[in-house]
Amino acid sequence: METLFKVISYYIPLLLSITIHEYAHALVSNRLGDDTAERFGRLTLNPLAHIDILGTVIMPIMGILSGLPFFGWAKPVPFNPLFFSRNISMRKGIMYTALAGPVSNLIFAVLMIVLGRMILFLIPNTSSHIFRALFLLVVNTMQVNIGLFLFNLLPVPPLDGSKILYGILPENRMYIIEFLEKYSFVLFIAIIIFAGDIIGPAFVALTRFFFHLMGISI
Repeated sequence: METLFKVISYYIPLLLSITIHEYAHALVSNRLGDDTAERFGRLTLNPLAHIDILGTVIMPIMGILSGLPFFGWAKPVPFNPLFFSRNISMRKGIMYTALAGPVSNLIFAVLMIVLGRMILFLIPNTSSHIFRALFLLVVNTMQVNIGLFLFNLLPVPPLDGSKILYGILPENRMYIIEFLEKYSFVLFIAIIIFAGDIIGPAFVALTRFFFHLMGISI
């Protein structure tokens, strides 16, 4: 029962967070004039539409059960920058579509601060099972979203950060993108291995700040 609760308390936040992330990509792309995601059934908050068996089910659950840092991913949201409105360049459209994912996770994490404070106010008995279960879900959801926000900003393909970088680099610096794409597989493996060292300090600092806003001292 304890193992099951552990899986549920981490997996549900991850599934919700990944779903929000992919929906945000689809929504912004759609708002920019590209209906590709909508036509493929991805402009939805239904998690089933975004699930990748390996990245959304197998890998996260294995990571949670092993007690190691875990991560997951969903099926990439399809979009076609050729369909973007003429009022925006393709580069900027790609950047905004990519940026929507991490930003949605940051917003979700902030919402957990509000929900956490509400739980603390409405359930003063912090030793009750209801409080502990609800508060654990809120805290896990907040931390998962902070992790997804920071991780996806790393400028290595296929992460969103690479597309954001593509949108802000001047033309005479496009060789940086070409380098990242050429060695994307090696760089991405390195990112996975050293993710804790790379985003760890920022994750700890942001988590502490969010706990402070929630009214919790750690």
